[in-house]
Amino acid sequence: MGNAVRAELERLVATVAENRHPDLDGPIFQAPLVGFAAAGDPLFTAYREVIGPFHRTPGEWLPAAATVISWILPIAASTRDSNRLQREEPSRAWAITRTFGEACNNRLRAELCAWLQARGHAALAPVLHPQWSGVEVAESGLSSNWSERHAAYAAGLGTFSLNDGLITAAGMAHRCGSVITDLVLPAEPRPYAGVRDWCLFHARATCGACMRRCPVGAITAAGHDKHRCRDYTYGTLQPRLQESYGVAIAGCGLCQTGVPCEAGNPCK
Repeated sequence: MGNAVRAELERLVATVAENRHPDLDGPIFQAPLVGFAAAGDPLFTAYREVIGPFHRTPGEWLPAAATVISWILPIAASTRDSNRLQREEPSRAWAITRTFGEACNNRLRAELCAWLQARGHAALAPVLHPQWSGVEVAESGLSSNWSERHAAYAAGLGTFSLNDGLITAAGMAHRCGSVITDLVLPAEPRPYAGVRDWCLFHARATCGACMRRCPVGAITAAGHDKHRCRDYTYGTLQPRLQESYGVAIAGCGLCQTGVPCEAGNPCK
């Protein structure tokens, strides 16, 4: 059944209308990476300490939860290419991906839930649930009661980077999503031991390219300053680019492109 789930997500990414935009040459996202985590994995309880006590476990979203299905949507190469050339603001293709790409991701969440339910299984996408919410944490900035990146880490899809992104086999220029279901699927062992094993800065004391890519110094050897990052992305870039780019959310993504981990695992 795991292969069937992967095939369905691949089919959806290849066919849903939301993965296309008239101003882009091809699809917004390339073929997905898919992984499974056991809903009872102790990591989900540990996330209450790592993220905050507000972060819910799979069982708190869906009492019959057995598996968390997680996926990575790699951003199209042409979009990454355009953003790699930027120095102070995202390319228009990147901004289009930030706004319309999440609409695609939401379609995948809804369609996968419907696909599972049609086969007799309970399924729920936390991000689409009315009880999903953002949470402001004074020390670290905006968080939420379900983290797609942490779900992907639990599912063996990647580890965290100096800039807080998730480095996967397809790199860190991506969006991620998840669905919780009562369907039991095999959770393969995670191909890493530490939370930053695939980050060159942490694993080998080299790189730091994402620090140099940030135009406001929000990334340092100490990590990612979410407050400074958000102030620039939403306080400076968004008002400047909304009208000219024709998007609701411009994003930034400079630290996700033009770096060794843009499109792959640099530690492999």
